[in-house]
Amino acid sequence: MTSTVTNHPDHTNAKLEQLVADVDRGGRTVGGITGAVIFSGAVLWSLFQLWYASPLPFTFNFGILNDTEARALHLGIAMFLGYLAYPARKSSPRDRMPWYDWVLALVAGFCGAYLFLFYKELSTRPGIPTAMDISVAAVGLVLLLEVTRRALGAPMAVLGAIFILYVFLGPWLPDALSHRGASLERMVSHMWLTTEGVYGVALGVSVSYIFIFVLLGSLLDRCGAGNYMMQVSFAMLGHLRGGPAKVAVVSSAVNGLVSASSVANVVTGGIFTIPLMKKAGYGGIRAGAIETASSVNGQIMPPVMGAAAFLMIEYVGIPYTDIIRHALLPASISYIALFYIVHLEALQLGIQPMMSAGKPRTLLQKLAGWGMGIAGTFIVMGLIYWIGVGVQAVAGAAAMWILTSLLVGLYLWLLRIAASHPDLPTEINITSPTRPETWPTVRSGLHFLIPIGILVWCLSVEQLSAGLSAFWAVVAMVVQMLTQRPLVAWFRKQAVAPAISVGVHDTVHGLQDGARNMIGIAIACGTAGLIVGAITLTGLGLRMTAFVEMVSMGNVLIMLVFTAAVCLVLGLGMPTTANYILMASLMAPVVVELGAQSGIVIPLIAVHMFVFYYGIMADITPPVGLATFAAAAISGEDPIKTGIQGVKYAMRTAVLPFMFVFNPLLLLIDVEGWGELILVVGGATLASLTFAAATIRWMRVKCTWMEVVLLLLVTFMLFRPDWFMNHLSAKYQTRPAAELLQIAAAMPDKGRLVVVLEGMTLEGDDLQKTVAVPLAALPEGSTAQGDTAGMQRLTVAGLTVMLMGDQAQIAAVRFGSQARRAGWEQGWNITEIKVPNPSRPSEFWFYIPAFLILALVWFLQGRRSRADRTLLPDAA
Repeated sequence: MTSTVTNHPDHTNAKLEQLVADVDRGGRTVGGITGAVIFSGAVLWSLFQLWYASPLPFTFNFGILNDTEARALHLGIAMFLGYLAYPARKSSPRDRMPWYDWVLALVAGFCGAYLFLFYKELSTRPGIPTAMDISVAAVGLVLLLEVTRRALGAPMAVLGAIFILYVFLGPWLPDALSHRGASLERMVSHMWLTTEGVYGVALGVSVSYIFIFVLLGSLLDRCGAGNYMMQVSFAMLGHLRGGPAKVAVVSSAVNGLVSASSVANVVTGGIFTIPLMKKAGYGGIRAGAIETASSVNGQIMPPVMGAAAFLMIEYVGIPYTDIIRHALLPASISYIALFYIVHLEALQLGIQPMMSAGKPRTLLQKLAGWGMGIAGTFIVMGLIYWIGVGVQAVAGAAAMWILTSLLVGLYLWLLRIAASHPDLPTEINITSPTRPETWPTVRSGLHFLIPIGILVWCLSVEQLSAGLSAFWAVVAMVVQMLTQRPLVAWFRKQAVAPAISVGVHDTVHGLQDGARNMIGIAIACGTAGLIVGAITLTGLGLRMTAFVEMVSMGNVLIMLVFTAAVCLVLGLGMPTTANYILMASLMAPVVVELGAQSGIVIPLIAVHMFVFYYGIMADITPPVGLATFAAAAISGEDPIKTGIQGVKYAMRTAVLPFMFVFNPLLLLIDVEGWGELILVVGGATLASLTFAAATIRWMRVKCTWMEVVLLLLVTFMLFRPDWFMNHLSAKYQTRPAAELLQIAAAMPDKGRLVVVLEGMTLEGDDLQKTVAVPLAALPEGSTAQGDTAGMQRLTVAGLTVMLMGDQAQIAAVRFGSQARRAGWEQGWNITEIKVPNPSRPSEFWFYIPAFLILALVWFLQGRRSRADRTLLPDAA
């Protein structure tokens, strides 16, 4: 969002713009031939990624690249642009290009794209690298570490170098970390000439998914959608108590739908909201902390989640739509809790509304207005769905053209509505803020929702891949950027030619912005792949299980605390994406394995969400948190104090991972029916509010310490009612292994099969562990029944099982399957099957005492509040 701030110091704006450039796009801005090369290189990179994401290569049978070629070209371009865009040092000039950076850029681009340039030659001699192969790989590794230092900071580069040294120093390390070591030839070949290292899963996800979504976010921002979301937030919330703070929360949540950068979120929204929060009475430290907490949480908000959602597709092995489903409730309640926190802060500080609410309305009128708005939204969504599905059912092959025509008609109608009203302002007057009219503000930018609607439709209805869905959304976005200004000008009877020029300019620069935002992410994925390659080459992952078990003494809770601490420490010097990749590779399998050995079934997605949540906390946590420094630069306050206050606000997010690891219902896993869904969502939302009140020590009035304890108890009862019920009734019943196929056949779609395994590890130790795997329903048209249906469902999950009388043994576990990722072991015996206990009362009965305790606290505070109001006249 390109905006200016009324009455805001120019030097602060320049400082913030430079900070965003340094962190997200590289701080170098040069003209002439160098600037043209950076600009055209970035635009061509975006066009290449659009081509790769589209169905066009297969339509025209031209430009088809396999995964390895695409990854190599992707990294080569990123390294080339990285050396051009990121200066060597903070003191290096930003307005000119040293000659050595040209040399480094060209050599790095060649090394990065080596697998693409010589793919045919390399494929004829796998495992037999030549001297040139080794030389290019060795130089490429060094240049990758250097561009990592420039783009991501020294800690990330140092960590990568440490893992490379670990490969060589294995024989001389302590027993817990020792390994056989590797030669230089083997190391560089593994890292650079295969897909086990730099060109591994992380870089593949960057090519296939991350780039296209980052590009979509950049285009939305460039076309004015970010400003639209901010203005709508002010129109809807600016008149409330603590309105600017609530605007910060809501606008960050909405921007988080497409944004992958905490720092950019802070700057684009914070330049408006932080000064307004200060003026409202929050103070500079609270204002900066609120903006930081809300902006950082944008990374946990689906569908992008700071690029982690796409990495989880590969690491967890579940569809993108499932990732969104699992992430939605924790992200939503975290934002709801932050919204409640800023409201409580407003009450505590006695903050009054800054803006007029317009014509006074009764409570009934307000409820009617909100009800009509929400109902109207659902009615429109339902009409769009049924019209789309109906046209597809009736029109067949012609449906695409009919739906496209209807979409074009809708777009033109919405633009005509927008053209009949003045354009939205691109700034907010901080000195004398005025609340925009809600409905005129909303309708002036409804056309911005069309690309997002196309994305949701392709994902949920058409069930296309995430990359292809984003491609069609980007296509719609590009068409909109090229046409919206000319069409608005035409509707207003203004000159069209200047508007066409502006539309083309915005589109091309949006393509450039998306590519420059991706440089650091692509490099981070490459370096993280280097770290993962060192882990796979040395077998460090297997040693981590023993190490973490020793540190945690086999206690799962201590193990999770240790994992969270490691995430926070690594996050101090690593971007979120790289932190997640490292922890997902190193710690997630360990947590699942040790949980299984303790008899606790921890879903793999829960562990991945756990490490991701704690990875983003580093953007807040002092002393390094970049988002905190950006907010402090706007507020003019001390960044350390701002960070400490931000950590206090972030506690409501930090507690969530510990809850959903032990209670997967919070990730909407194993939720049965709409009734249970309502209970889970309602209970979790209320729990987040009570925890927020406890951490702020304010609800209706200031809480006593006893009330804080009671609120924490209510929080735990609502988040973990299963913990209390487990002490009264067992969750599972035990069934013999001989009934495996019958139980598998009778399970609902995506129901989890839970079993106890016994077997011997590679080290010769006898172990018992509890594992689970979700079983998908058989395809439509399948006539399999009984044991045959059970066997087929196990096969789809990746399991081949041998039944021998009363015993069952796992004959094979398919590589990459859900079962392999969940810890099922080939050759191990199934000793028992755990099925839900039908006589166990519902765990949600414990909501009743939780509600009663909450009602008691509410009553006590109400009585104290009335007593305080009675004493006020006397005190006066």
